[in-house]
Amino acid sequence: MKKILVANRSEIARRIIHTAHRMGIETVAVYSDPDANAQHVREATQAVALGGAASADTYLRTDKLLAAARATGADAVHPGYGFLSENADFAQAVVDAGLTWIGPAPAAIRALGSKSGAKALAATHGVPCLPGYAGDDQSDERFAQEAARIGYPAMVKAVAGGGGRGMRLVTDAAQLPAALASARSEALVGFGCGDLLIERALLQPRHVEVQIFADAHGACIHLGERDCSVQRRHQKVIEESPSPAVDAALRERMGACAVALAQAAGYVGAGTVEFLLDGAEFFLMEMNTRLQVEHPVTEALTGLDLVEWQIRVARGEPLPLTQDQVHLQGHAIEVRLCAEDAHFRPHTGRVLHFSAPPAAAFERTAMGALRFDHALEEGAEVSPHYDAMLGKLIVHAATRADAIDALVRALQGTSVLGLLTNRAFLAACLGHPVFRDGKALVPFLAEHAKELQASLLKEELSALIPSALSAIFTSNCSAPASASLPCTLARPLRLRHQGEVHALAVRELGAGRLHVEHTDATTGQLNTTTVQLTPHPGGAIRTTTRSGAEGGVQADHTVRTLRVAPLRWHWQAGGVDGWMEDASWEPAARAGAAGGATELRAPFNGKVVALPVAAGQALAAGDTVLVIESMKLEHSLACPVAATVAELLVAPGQQVSPGQVLARFAPATPGATA
Repeated sequence: MKKILVANRSEIARRIIHTAHRMGIETVAVYSDPDANAQHVREATQAVALGGAASADTYLRTDKLLAAARATGADAVHPGYGFLSENADFAQAVVDAGLTWIGPAPAAIRALGSKSGAKALAATHGVPCLPGYAGDDQSDERFAQEAARIGYPAMVKAVAGGGGRGMRLVTDAAQLPAALASARSEALVGFGCGDLLIERALLQPRHVEVQIFADAHGACIHLGERDCSVQRRHQKVIEESPSPAVDAALRERMGACAVALAQAAGYVGAGTVEFLLDGAEFFLMEMNTRLQVEHPVTEALTGLDLVEWQIRVARGEPLPLTQDQVHLQGHAIEVRLCAEDAHFRPHTGRVLHFSAPPAAAFERTAMGALRFDHALEEGAEVSPHYDAMLGKLIVHAATRADAIDALVRALQGTSVLGLLTNRAFLAACLGHPVFRDGKALVPFLAEHAKELQASLLKEELSALIPSALSAIFTSNCSAPASASLPCTLARPLRLRHQGEVHALAVRELGAGRLHVEHTDATTGQLNTTTVQLTPHPGGAIRTTTRSGAEGGVQADHTVRTLRVAPLRWHWQAGGVDGWMEDASWEPAARAGAAGGATELRAPFNGKVVALPVAAGQALAAGDTVLVIESMKLEHSLACPVAATVAELLVAPGQQVSPGQVLARFAPATPGATA
């Protein structure tokens, strides 16, 4: 093996390229038009343009990928994860082209890559499965019959693919038709296959998976488990190992079942067997016939390079370790940094500033290292064509508590400006007492997301005034705060934050000191504070806020601000992120308007895939107005209040951009039926 074509993009492409180069193997990157200047393109030995933007025109095109391999003389293909990594036809095409496929054989992918196929095989080899239906009859009527047989609640799942796409929880028969339609649509977009299965749902399980590895000489071992219970939209957010709920005996039982399933399919390479854990009982979910996003967690505990193992196994080498030689040390946790807000809505845009957490804050020893796998850099564009993940921060420490604390520090030390991310939300999740106690189950975010979002909003508001003043009074740090001169006149400011406008009166006292008067929106009380702005190394501003008279409560923040539009800033104050607009020059009525009650606007880039309402239709608050597909997921947008649809301004198949008006509403007609 001399040259590997990496049939993927972003951070996983970089990850594979780095290991291949360390092993003395050349690499070929492929790229879509939006990825022409991406890091993985620059870091590979060679790069080939695929032409086009959407996944269907680029990273999912077998013909283009094989043509790139032929043109560059690549003799092997690594698919990474996502895209075609679990596509048996692509694997077969690679083999038929005379290239080495770095992954399991096509037959094993067919046997295990399908959830229905994996469950059928598992049932004959003693691997426990939940009751369900995964037959050829895909009619709604058959699914309704099977759901009634197995009982509600039930889970509808796409047979192909993974990543939580095409999954819907159904609690009663009335929800089933809509769940089937939505899951089929999302599965077709994500995997090119709309086949579904249905199984009994567990409402309070853990999601625990086992990493297995097999060679072509009959050896198969497991490398421990990962707990992936913290999820949103059935997609993992935090992964850790070992699981707080798995002891040595349970690990051995789960590992034995995972190995048995892999060997039953003649598996070779890296794979992950995913289980739902309910107390001491576990049930097969699926097997992912590829490398997982969260594989660095296992690498941290074992000290192994799983991509190197993949390459060596594909070359026909035996596994370098036996099961008895696998030792798991310490605790590792990974968080997925995504371009999304605290409400899990994806966002696109350009990274205008990026800095990683300082390496000096984390000891690089066997039991305390920080790893940051990403493809972030200033100027990088996050488009709606691919998923929202930007990178992964992984911490390995001696204990779980140490790992949590170190990962929170790492998130606080990560700066991404110009683009919405879930950085602050991740830190809030890690700090939640349920997670810290190791008791987070799959419904963790469903139960605690609103609490976490409220806590984040409170933190943002506490840092809003000093952060906004840092932005406005230092011209985005270009002028030293200490150069400001005293001014006897108070300057009126109106700051818009998350739709609310905050009125201030600011008087400059000189030497970077500001006297601020503002009215508390809740109590109506007039508050006075003094804010000291001091330049800080690296372009940040150190703010010291003292409430009331001298001797009052003091708060300190290190703030980094960036102007993203003439009167709009993105700021970060430690672990807090915020966006603020200076609405001082707008008419007071417009600046204070909450807006949005009579209009529905697009929260992000995407494509309209369903429009189930019509003009003149009466809707109740929360009724779905339309469905947008963005970053491989479908998102339902609801009517904010009881109203009548006055006007629909988009059609199915239309691309929409953030802020675009999608529909207008009129007051609900008295007596109308929603």
